[in-house]
Amino acid sequence: MSLSDADHDIVVDEIGREPTRAEAALFENLWSEHCAYRSSRPLLSAFDSEGDQVVIGPGDDAAVVSLPTHGDGEEMYITMGVESHNHPSYVDPFDGAATGVGGIVRDTLSMGAYPIALADSLYFGDFDREHSRYLFEGVVEGISHYGNCIGVPTVAGSVAFHDDYEGNPLVNVSCIGLLEPERTITAEAQEPGNKLVLVGNSTGRDGLGGASFASEDLAEDAETEDRPAVQVGDPYTEKLLIECNEALLDEDLIESARDLGAAGLGGASSELVAKGGLGARIELDRVHQREPNMNAMEILLAESQERMVYEVRPENVDRVAELADRYDLGCSVIGELTEPGSNYVCTFEGEATASGESNGQDQRDGETVVDVDAEFLGDGAPMNDLPSTAPPEQERDLPTVNIEEAFRQVVASPNTASKRWVYRQYDHEVQVRTSVLPGDDAALLAIREAGTGLAFSAGADPNWTDAAPYEGARAVALENATNVAAKGATPHAAVDCLNGGNPETPAVYGGFKGIVDGLADMCSDLEVPVVGGNVSLYNDSATGPIPPTPTLALVGVKEGYDAPPLSLSGEGTLVVVGDRALEGETDPRLGGSEYTAVFGGTDRFPELPADPESLISTIADVADEDHVLASHDVSHGGLAVTLAEMVHEDAGADIEIETVERGTRKRLLFGEQPGRVVFETTDPAAVREAFDGIAPVTELGEANGSNHLDLTVNDERLQYHAEEITDLRSTIEDELA
Repeated sequence: MSLSDADHDIVVDEIGREPTRAEAALFENLWSEHCAYRSSRPLLSAFDSEGDQVVIGPGDDAAVVSLPTHGDGEEMYITMGVESHNHPSYVDPFDGAATGVGGIVRDTLSMGAYPIALADSLYFGDFDREHSRYLFEGVVEGISHYGNCIGVPTVAGSVAFHDDYEGNPLVNVSCIGLLEPERTITAEAQEPGNKLVLVGNSTGRDGLGGASFASEDLAEDAETEDRPAVQVGDPYTEKLLIECNEALLDEDLIESARDLGAAGLGGASSELVAKGGLGARIELDRVHQREPNMNAMEILLAESQERMVYEVRPENVDRVAELADRYDLGCSVIGELTEPGSNYVCTFEGEATASGESNGQDQRDGETVVDVDAEFLGDGAPMNDLPSTAPPEQERDLPTVNIEEAFRQVVASPNTASKRWVYRQYDHEVQVRTSVLPGDDAALLAIREAGTGLAFSAGADPNWTDAAPYEGARAVALENATNVAAKGATPHAAVDCLNGGNPETPAVYGGFKGIVDGLADMCSDLEVPVVGGNVSLYNDSATGPIPPTPTLALVGVKEGYDAPPLSLSGEGTLVVVGDRALEGETDPRLGGSEYTAVFGGTDRFPELPADPESLISTIADVADEDHVLASHDVSHGGLAVTLAEMVHEDAGADIEIETVERGTRKRLLFGEQPGRVVFETTDPAAVREAFDGIAPVTELGEANGSNHLDLTVNDERLQYHAEEITDLRSTIEDELA
């Protein structure tokens, strides 16, 4: 990829000359879709990022959100961030995924926070394909290796398989950090005369052009041709960087900070300068390097990992160097901030000789390789005005499958099967905060400093957004909110990772617009501010575009750290909340369901609740009541899968569902309308009273001390032992163990 003719002309008009090779490369990367959001920024104003809890919203390395306090708790903030590492994870699944974790952790550090939790949302091609399983195994290994080594627990996430990810998997990683208010810093340069100090790993040639690589469709030979664009991670150095960052904050030595991610040093330093409205002078020769004979462009754009750039007062530089040395990290004083109105300038001794250029600019000043306005470099890219076409609504065309076969295949599908094989590889209890572990609807973290429980859910469902981008994205937001509410937490804030194909294709861009608007509208309805995010486009390959995929990472808050489990106790009555189809109020629909993914066919997307905010807040309130013994949201795979997941060796259930007409049985069992929760309760009347006027409450049957699921629908009975259900749900583990 190179700077386009149109962009080249804009640059020349602005700076009044031909750009140097280093400048052209900087503009190419910082004006790429990955960095500049040229096709998506016009759409992102749909999101509401305001709220009393929002301290720092979109635009920084991570968002900062305040937490409520309980008891003797003190005021605390959290940071929230999410990133994609999609293309690198196709080329090199281990390093691509590992460095995605490293990058989002450093985004957390740059706000002054300590990382306390990760969530991974992963999307691959059909599980039956060997290449998909190869990517899946490599990505999970990369995430587990990096996260485990740095001591940050991976506590939540999702895994989905869909044919259209075969040539372009998605790896979306989100991170939560914990922050004392007085330690908050930003990526905004503060004062002329302060020094720019590079701390961390040495700079090599890995990851060159990573930002522009992420802004192209994946070619068939990407696994070999694009490998130099993939960074190589070192989690042990990252762990040292985490602790060094804490030490620097302890002594109040940092004025501002930015992690080195996309576009490397050039991207991080120019963005920091531009946000502060200042200039800078950087001497690239001072950058500590691990490879010989690196030229200016390589030093500027290499995306070598585990590096941070800090703004430091001159009198504190020596102490920063001492602390870096204590943690065995490299440290270079690479330049200083200059007055407002001055340019972003980089010098390099012997650049004209090293580059082999004679373009006039290098001859004019052989040492100055970059001399441009930082704001123009970061924000000067023109936005794209692209045509779009909306997808058609799917009509009902469903196959005929008996209930026994439907149950077995949907419960055993890789999308609804147990993900234990994934999360057992993660250390999800390090730091001793995880109260509700992976495998439940949402993780629950103990923020003891504030006396607050923090619920964490992350993911999307490509079946939903492939079938109906707008309604499917609304459902993604509602399902994540339901996940945290089912653990008794009230939705508090969210970040999103918006993944799409080539936006220059009208149908693809139409689907992308649909997920943006759908996610924004439902988050607004739920009164959940979307405080930051990431966009990843050009996720196309020889196999075609990915489904539009709006990963949402959402947190909820509650008093205390206890929550009802997903598993049955065997001592209460089972009721489902929010299922209007069971009450005969709506037509049950199978659009976007795992049932149609497994057996084929189409249908309209399920109708969503009219007042989702009241529904979710009431679910959270009821889940915290003493009479609730278990709670589980109803979504992927429908009610049948939800009930199967709640049964175990020590508790079963006897369920009876009466349908109005025979043709609705499978739609009632396998429809995936989100916003529903199954409660096991000792007081069904209290549940009905709480939801009066908000949502219907339907009694399903009784939990018991057996280890069976007995499910009767009209006159047809299904009976499964817990061990049989476990065997059905072990699809992934059976294949990969």
